[in-house]
Amino acid sequence: MKSTVYFIDMRATFRENFQAKLGRLLETAGISNVVNKRDLVAIKLHFGELGNTAFIRPVHIRKIVERIKNLEAIPFLTDANTLYSGTRSDAPNHLTTALCNGFSYSVVDAPLVIADGLRGRSETAVDINLTRFKTAHIANEIVNADVLVSVAHFKGHELAGFGGTIKNLGMGCASRKGKLAQHSTLSPKVVRKKCKGCGDCVPRCSQKALSVIDKKARIDPEKCIGCGECILFCPNGAIQIQWNQSIPVFLENMVEYTRGVLKNKQGKTLFVNFITNVSPACDCFPLNDAPIVRDIGVVASTDPVAIDQASVDLVNQESVLPGCCLKTNTGPGEDKFKSLYPKVDWPHQLIYAEKIQLGTRNYDLIKI
Repeated sequence: MKSTVYFIDMRATFRENFQAKLGRLLETAGISNVVNKRDLVAIKLHFGELGNTAFIRPVHIRKIVERIKNLEAIPFLTDANTLYSGTRSDAPNHLTTALCNGFSYSVVDAPLVIADGLRGRSETAVDINLTRFKTAHIANEIVNADVLVSVAHFKGHELAGFGGTIKNLGMGCASRKGKLAQHSTLSPKVVRKKCKGCGDCVPRCSQKALSVIDKKARIDPEKCIGCGECILFCPNGAIQIQWNQSIPVFLENMVEYTRGVLKNKQGKTLFVNFITNVSPACDCFPLNDAPIVRDIGVVASTDPVAIDQASVDLVNQESVLPGCCLKTNTGPGEDKFKSLYPKVDWPHQLIYAEKIQLGTRNYDLIKI
């Protein structure tokens, strides 16, 4: 059986601007069926790392807030703290970063709540009884919310191939303990021939597991938690993952956590992907490279698997933009995410999500 994914492009007219069109998308996708009067509605998004500008524009989030308030519910914007050291690793810095990136009350018309508390330890253990995890540790305020609306910026991702709804939920809603559990199979290693001994990786490690000895980086396996921060920031590509073993397990971990996030929220979820400013890497970077394709539009669905599959397909139907980082798979119908991260089998997350009945990859795309 197919799921329905609704789609709007970026076109606008004097009769209906993009904001109004976004409101119509939400209504058509069934937000009125999901949100009831007085519901506490968690709008889960990514506020962007300080220095990154690819995240969803706050004015678009305000439209979603407005639509929820029109239903007499109570929305709040939320995310959980990061595992890596950065500008969002604890609640005060996370909130400050969100404000710096434009998510102030005067703009979005809703309060900001960090879902897993001051240091990422406010969590609820949710029984899922799946292959890799029997219990998922989910941020408290995600569990406590009556409704969950995922609003994801769709882009490339260095570990998952792409980041969309499943990444926004499975990793983004986990507490610190949950994030550690998902990353525990990632085993970074230093390729000594590539290492220049620059030391750029050392201050990025939240666990002080990195050092430079004899002009080469060294990882202390006893301290390493597998967060992948050093991989992202090595300027020479000297820190790498043991891809064949680590990545499929990581993807399955993330998908199982998505099941934990959605447990007990049947009929109380809606998923929205902004396929705009499609950057090559995650918004966790303190920078963003040029987008790989044009701004395509926004999709919405009640199926987290179908919406991500549709988003991948919409990106891959495009030609890449001149001047972006892609040198292969640049034409319509070619796999842009495989070009970005050739060692990441991105379909695995969707195949596994379908296997554990999180949703279906079969969908009808309805343009409104």
